Amino acid sequence: SFAAKQGSAMQSKAAEAASSAAKQGREYHRTLMERNKQYVVDPPTVEKCQELSKQLFYTRLASIPGRYEAFWKEVDAVKLLLKNRKDLKAEHAGVAALFGIELYAWLRAGEFIGRGFTLTDWNS
Repeated sequence: SFAAKQGSAMQSKAAEAASSAAKQGREYHRTLMERNKQYVVDPPTVEKCQELSKQLFYTRLASIPGRYEAFWKEVDAVKLLLKNRKDLKAEHAGVAALFGIELYAWLRAGEFIGRGFTLTDWNS
C-alpha cells in the first residue's frame, strides 16, 4: 500500500540521516580531540577526571582571597574617583554608564533565561 511504502521510505531516510549524523559526530570528536590533545591527561580515566575536578574546585577556592583583595582595590579606586569627581572626565563617566547598562542587560538576560526563555507572565 501507499502508506506502507511512504513509511518504509521515511524510515530509510531517517536511518540514512542518523548514520550521516553519527559519522559527522565521530569525525567532529576526532578532530576536536586532535586539536586539543595537549589538554588530555593520560590515562583519561574516570578516577583522573574526579581528581582533576577536585583540583579545579579547591584551586578556585584558594583563589578567593586574591579575588577578594582585587575587588576591594577596585572599590577603593571607585571611591577615589567619586571623591575627586571634579577631575572626572566625560570619558570616565561614559565608561561607567556603559558598564552600568551592561550589568543591567546581563541581569535581564539572566532573568529571561531563568524564566524558561519566555517574555510573558512577568510581574516586575
